[in-house]
Amino acid sequence: MITWNNLDTLEAYKELSNVKKVNLAEVMTGENGSERVKNYSVPMAAGMAYNYAAKQVDDDVLEALKKLAKEAQLTEKYAALYNGEVINTGEKRLVLHQLTRGQLGDNVVADGADKRAFYVEQQQKIADFANKVHAGQITNAAGEKFTTVVQIGIGGSDLGPRAMYLALENWAKKNDKFKMEAKFISNVDPDDAAAVLNSIDVAHSIFVLVSKSGTTLETLTNESFVKDALKNAGLDASRHMIAVTSETSPLAKSDDYLAAFFMDDYIGGRYSSTSAVGGAVLSLAFGPEVFADFLAGAAEEDRLAKNEDVMQNPAMLDALIGVYERNILGYPSTAVLPYSQALSRFPAHLQQLDMESNGKSVNRFGEPVDYVTGPVIFGEPGTNGQHSFYQLLHQGTDIVPLQFIGFKNNQMDTDVVIQGSTSQQKLCANVAAQIVAFACGKADDNNNKNFEGGRPSSIIIGEQVNPASLGALLAHFENKVMFQGFLWNLNSFDQEGVQLGKVLAKRVLAHETDGALKVFSDLLNI
Repeated sequence: MITWNNLDTLEAYKELSNVKKVNLAEVMTGENGSERVKNYSVPMAAGMAYNYAAKQVDDDVLEALKKLAKEAQLTEKYAALYNGEVINTGEKRLVLHQLTRGQLGDNVVADGADKRAFYVEQQQKIADFANKVHAGQITNAAGEKFTTVVQIGIGGSDLGPRAMYLALENWAKKNDKFKMEAKFISNVDPDDAAAVLNSIDVAHSIFVLVSKSGTTLETLTNESFVKDALKNAGLDASRHMIAVTSETSPLAKSDDYLAAFFMDDYIGGRYSSTSAVGGAVLSLAFGPEVFADFLAGAAEEDRLAKNEDVMQNPAMLDALIGVYERNILGYPSTAVLPYSQALSRFPAHLQQLDMESNGKSVNRFGEPVDYVTGPVIFGEPGTNGQHSFYQLLHQGTDIVPLQFIGFKNNQMDTDVVIQGSTSQQKLCANVAAQIVAFACGKADDNNNKNFEGGRPSSIIIGEQVNPASLGALLAHFENKVMFQGFLWNLNSFDQEGVQLGKVLAKRVLAHETDGALKVFSDLLNI
């Protein structure tokens, strides 16, 4: 029987707080460090590995974390989730994003339908549609092929799909998988839509409107912006737009769209990149086979998350170490640092995934918790970040745990040798150097040049950013966030914290304001 208890009530958590702290600089120096790097590694899907040698853990800490995982019933809670129990307690919903990429357990039936069959059916419909677009069987009114796809959405309907598209764009071009350029409109700021529309040929563009409810203010506003542009170009908007929505939304059976593809309430926006939300734009951009490979990588990583052995479960281990850093060591934030330009928007996606999921101060029953929960997530690609905020990471007063991501090979297979090494070798040399520099530091009599070290990091290492490795990387972080939510006894699958501002914004637009809200409205000429 599963029990949902607060972290600070678990005996294993109390034991963990009493385990001797690790001197990271000491254990990462010399032969000790080389042995840790060799041994403190867990295989991931798609040939990747999670290496935690530079984390403040040793065998004693790891044993305590194993006990915590067992007492918190992490494996059992994951099984409850993928077998279709109501895990989203706030909205009384199932949580089924893993089901978009594979069957992990029992058949899940909801709303009178087999949900795995439903997701596969939508993927097939999207694949058929994309293939017809690519073959010129679905065209604009003039019978000409579409060359650009534009996604209109916000939050999870934008951040994840945009990050995934950018991650695979150059890979697809190099591997002859690039079908259509993709653009994204998200911000209600009219300059966002105008800039995108000015950069494309609207006559040869197909627009994907993404809104589960069909009522999202920013998205519908941008849809009107696009429809106006199409009308001004003398084009029939209904020949240029498709919808990704729920079966019950007003968009589902509208004549305003060439086609509609469906999602449901069991997949939150930030978890929707492997659903129709990501499937439509990625299948149009790269082809359905590339999207299928992306799903396969995610499914393989999901299966690893089922492993009861923490030391063979990279997402669970990553989650446990993160909770140790947050709740025992007291570190308030985490930096995600991909040493790959392809992952330039991946940290932005993880900001939403992590902070919208676990940025909670009440448990899954609505009761206040007496411990800190989700950290602040931020990041930029290396080596750019090194010339930006690494100063604070190395010598600032706060210790910020770091999650590096590195790949042995670049995507374009284009490089140059300068001063005896390639650009890719320089990139990889930098990430290796940063890990050791953060961990070990450097003593100097000049305090300005003194590095205390003891700054923990992990690294995920892969061969190359490709569809399978990207899917695995996405699933790893989704599952890490899930496990941390279980440990903190949170509902990681609702986001009530984003609602209040929306409600007040509607009041402002209706001119139903008073007090400070009215004054701010006047100052902004609303």
